[in-house]
Amino acid sequence: MKKFCLTIAIVLLTTSFSTGWSAQKDTLYTVAMCGDIMLGTTYPVVQLPANEGKNLFDACRHIFKSADLSLGNLEGVFLEGGKSRKGTGRYAYSFRMPTAWGPRLKEAGFHYMNLANNHTKDFYDEGIYSTEKVLDRIGIKYSGVEGRADSAVIERSGVKWGICSFGHNAYTLKTWDSTTVKRIITNLRDSAKADLIIVFFHGGAEGVAKRHLPQGMETFLGENRGDLRKFARFCIDLGADIVAGSGPHVVRGCELYKNRMVIYSMGNFCTPYGINVAGKTGYAPVFEVKIKKDGTFVKGKIHSFIQQKGIGPVKDEANIVAAEIATLTREDMKNNGALKIDKEGNITPYLQR
Repeated sequence: MKKFCLTIAIVLLTTSFSTGWSAQKDTLYTVAMCGDIMLGTTYPVVQLPANEGKNLFDACRHIFKSADLSLGNLEGVFLEGGKSRKGTGRYAYSFRMPTAWGPRLKEAGFHYMNLANNHTKDFYDEGIYSTEKVLDRIGIKYSGVEGRADSAVIERSGVKWGICSFGHNAYTLKTWDSTTVKRIITNLRDSAKADLIIVFFHGGAEGVAKRHLPQGMETFLGENRGDLRKFARFCIDLGADIVAGSGPHVVRGCELYKNRMVIYSMGNFCTPYGINVAGKTGYAPVFEVKIKKDGTFVKGKIHSFIQQKGIGPVKDEANIVAAEIATLTREDMKNNGALKIDKEGNITPYLQR
């Protein structure tokens, strides 16, 4: 009887260890990401949503809050006063948000904001410093401005997340500066000992006519906007686990490269005033990406939202946003980007490369 009980105990103990190891091995981590966020602007005239912007993220807050890590692109600065550096020409867009509105991002569930974009210096260095101060105060990490924060490390859900950002403006860390890109990602991997590395970028030409991802370098308004295919794959070759970006003000396709997720543009997301949100420029997806601790992409979901002026993103019941991304992925990526995107926006691996 004693021998029988001992045998049962050993079997149960072995099963427990085996089950625990398997559960740990198969743990999935969820990253929620979106494109451009600008809560409204006080320049050149006041254009702000109702209720101090507290309802802007009502339709999507639950997605960001339930994720292990949530990221977006901050398209503008938090600042009171200051002087715009862009003048008043046709393309002279300057975005300035009230400093008291910073908590809207924290309330929405964000942990990180990309600053490597063409609006972070709308109000010179004063705007950068003020924005950093607001984000520091509410506990949101950031990076992307040259000479400021190269990267950020966030510890959540038992994971050490390393995040860095790159753009195309003179004051940003740049997508085509391979030496700097390599230094930052290598530092996150080797020195910071990050478990998972996410690269956010702001790049590409702008507008509905630029929905399709080209081969090679892009230019727009005389600016080098990056070779985004080359950049994304270079980042993953260095050790990045997710590469995602915005910039064109429309969505683009996505792909799986070395079993890592690449999203080439998440478009506008929450820009209730100051930015055109008509038609395809109002497509506002949230990408929910599930990965293993080794960075392998397992599955994802495109949550479809459409912006309404003055309100922010609202649910796209017809899932036309996910359908647009699926179409662009199919048309612009070899082998459908190695991904299947169904009509509900579910993403699964199709081919392994």
